[in-house]
This record gives sequence, structure tokens and C-alpha cells, in this order.
Amino acid sequence: MSPDVDLTVLKPGRHALRHRLLALDSRLFEVAAERNWPFAEPVLPRLSRSANHGVLWFAAAAAVAASRTPRARRAAARGLASLSLASLTINTLGKRSVRRPRPLLDPVPLARQLKRQPITTSFPSGHAASAAAFAAGVALESPAWGAVVAPVAFSVAMSRVYTGVHFPSDVLAGAALGVGAAFAVRALVPTRAQTGPPPRPRANAPALPGGEGLVVVANRASGSSDRVQALHDELPEAELVECEPADVKAELEKAALRARALGVCGGDGTVNAAAATALRHGLPLAVLPGGTLNHFAYDLSVEDGRGLARAVREGAAVRVDVGRFTAGDRRGIFLNTLSMGVYPELVRERERWAHRIGSWPAEVLAAVRVLRTDRHPLKVELRGETHPLWLLFVGNCHYRRMGLAPGRRTDLADGQLDVRVVHGGRHPALRLLSAALAGPLTRSPAHAEARVRRLRLTGITAGTPLAYDGEVIDVSGEMKVEKLPQALTVYRPLP
Repeated sequence: MSPDVDLTVLKPGRHALRHRLLALDSRLFEVAAERNWPFAEPVLPRLSRSANHGVLWFAAAAAVAASRTPRARRAAARGLASLSLASLTINTLGKRSVRRPRPLLDPVPLARQLKRQPITTSFPSGHAASAAAFAAGVALESPAWGAVVAPVAFSVAMSRVYTGVHFPSDVLAGAALGVGAAFAVRALVPTRAQTGPPPRPRANAPALPGGEGLVVVANRASGSSDRVQALHDELPEAELVECEPADVKAELEKAALRARALGVCGGDGTVNAAAATALRHGLPLAVLPGGTLNHFAYDLSVEDGRGLARAVREGAAVRVDVGRFTAGDRRGIFLNTLSMGVYPELVRERERWAHRIGSWPAEVLAAVRVLRTDRHPLKVELRGETHPLWLLFVGNCHYRRMGLAPGRRTDLADGQLDVRVVHGGRHPALRLLSAALAGPLTRSPAHAEARVRRLRLTGITAGTPLAYDGEVIDVSGEMKVEKLPQALTVYRPLP
């Protein structure tokens, strides 16, 4: 064999470009190892270790959520969801697909090396993927918090090269995968910015720079004192009235007599009462979310006192539709939904247990108890035959399914009632689940929907429960449901 021929070197061929890229990657790793990184030695190895098993990011999510704003909590949840998807992809596909060995530690100074070296394959970097996924997920929901988290995520990614456990391409691939995971989560569960209602039709409302003329009635039972105080800090001249649930309607009536604008803080039922009062007195309404779900406020893109205060100072407002129902001597309005069938019974069952075991356990227990019953809450007549129904849902404006997220309204003034029914039959839990999953995306045999401007129901059995905006009453006989287009003026921070 000729001494001039080295048979250990692969001949150039179809993989020549890959070999050149790997050689460049190795050279970049060596340059990084030889380079002096000022102030990095006491920080980056510790930072790299703290990110093991996602511990750093769970702590960061807790810190972000501790700010107690709805957007911060959503940002933390989105960051963790993105991290989870990225980690799952890395561990099931990434590490198994490319079995690249870790870099040799010879060029890395001993002071930089981790005390415990990883034993998995090198490509791609799981730490970089988790860091990028968490930071991107947070930023997609809250750019401000994303700017806070991004430098930490970048440092964690760079620490993997600094400590010698990854090549630069491992880190880049992991970061790209992490960002992709964040966008995949956003496709499944859109951010508020994607689903916010259009700022129309705009309305004239008094601009109250210091809040003078705004009277805010807050339901003390909703536990929203901190939000009310935050609003008062932004609008020091506004009048705040905190009261017990039984006194809310009376206090709203008193406030309407001396207010230029009526404000409310509480859950959906409290907001409903305030809307009815504002309609009677022709006042604009300022809604500060203070309940558990806050459907109406969030669909208005009002999340906290700061955004609401900005709208009140600028006089930024829109007109929204209101739903109205009449059933015998019973009448009322709804801003969100009206329903008959399983849901009102679930609400009543939940209220029986909530004060004993808490809201969420009571929700689960109520669902189990209601769905296990073998009777149909509603019956309708069609062509002389009686048919059972499990649920009748009427939404004030069209509820759109966005990915896997629950339905949200992107237009609060479309002039329509969103009517949906779940037909009765055997296996109620399965039917309701299939209808919920089908939503507006597909047609399900158990599920039907229509959008109308008015609805008339007859032959309602006496004592049938009706739920609207979280309140439950009994109705019977005939019921009419109609729209009041653009009837209510509400403050909304405009983009």
C-alpha cells in the first residue's frame, strides 16, 4: 500500500457538502472553546445546570404568573405548553433520528466543563429547544414578558456550546425546533391578539381624563379588590362602590343616577346586571373583569384596569349587540349566552357543591352527576313526533372555533344569534363530547347549528331551567329570543 494514500479519509462524493458543513461546525466549536468569554465562567455553567429537566423555565413561568395579570398568566401557560411540545419532539424524534456523538472536551477549559456530562446524543440540543420554545411562547402572548425572558433563553442556549456539550449546529437546530413548537401551539390555541374583535362600530362616549363622572360598582364576592384598586390608581377621580352580591342591582341603580359613565367589576352575572342598568339609563358601560371566566370583557379585549383606564381617558368606545329573551312574565338580556337543557342543570348542581369542595371540583362532579342521568332535559315536537334534546345553546353573536381553543367571538356587533342544539339519544356524554369537538368545523349527527336574528320556542315544560350569563331561572310555555343590534355602548381600548 502506498504511504501517500490514506484510506481512512472518505472520498469526496454525494456527501461532500455535509462533510464540509460538519467540519465547519467543528471548527466553530473549537473557536468558541479557545475564546475568552468575559464574565461567563461564573454564570453560564450554573445557568446551564439550572435548565436541566426544565426547572429554570418552570420557575420563570411561576415568576411571570405571579404578576397576577391575565396576559402574564396566559404567557406563562403558553410558554410551558410550547416547552412541553418541544421536549416531546426532541425526545421522541430528534435524538433518535440523528445519533450524533457529543463533542470532544479536549479544547474546552476544565473550569467550563459540567460536573456531570450528558449521556444522550448531541443533535439537536434539548436545552436550546426548551429555552427557545419557552421564550417564543411567552413572547407570542406578551411581547413585554418575552423581552424579559429572551436574554435568559439566549444565554442558556449559548451555555451549551460554552460548556462543550453541543456543537453550534446542535444549538441552532434545537432553537429552530423550539420556535416551531411555539408557533404550533399558537396554531392550536390562538393568542388573544389573533382573536380580538374588530374595533367597530365606534361610538361616542365621554372622555374622562381623571375618571370624574365614572362610578364603578364592584361585587365584593368576586374577590377583585386588587383590580379595583389598580383602576383607581389609574383614574383617581372615579368613584368606587364595593358591595355584597345582594346589593349589586340596587347600587347600580343609584350609581346610574349620578354617573356620566357606569362601571362594573365582577363576574358575568354582575356585568349582565350592569348592562341592563346602562341600557335603561342610556349610559356607556366600562367593564373591568373581576370574575372567573370574564367572557364579555375578554372578548372586548379588556383584561385589566390599565387598558380600561386608557379607554375611559380617551373616550374610546364601541357599540355591541345585546340578546333579549321573553318567557311569560320572565324577561331579561344576555351579553354572552343563553342555554336550556344539560347546561342549566349542570350550573345548579355545581352551585350546590361549590361552597363545599371548591369551584373546579364542583364543576367536574356536576358534569358526572348530570351526564349519568338517563333522562332528556328538553323535548321538541317535529311533524307530530316528540324528539329529545340534550342542549339548546344561543350565543349573542357568532362563536368561532379557533384551533382547539373554546369558541370566541371576533365580532360583537354581527346582528346574529348563534343557535346550536345537541340531539338526544343514548350515551349522552359521548354525544356531547362529539358535538363539542365537531363545533363549527364539521357536521355531526348529534349536532346542528344555525344563525338567525330571532328565535321562538313553544311548549316549554313548566319548571324548565334557563341559564343566561351564569344566572339560572325557571321558564315555561312560550319564549322569544331576539337581538338588539348595537344597543349598548362600551368602553374598549382601541389599537
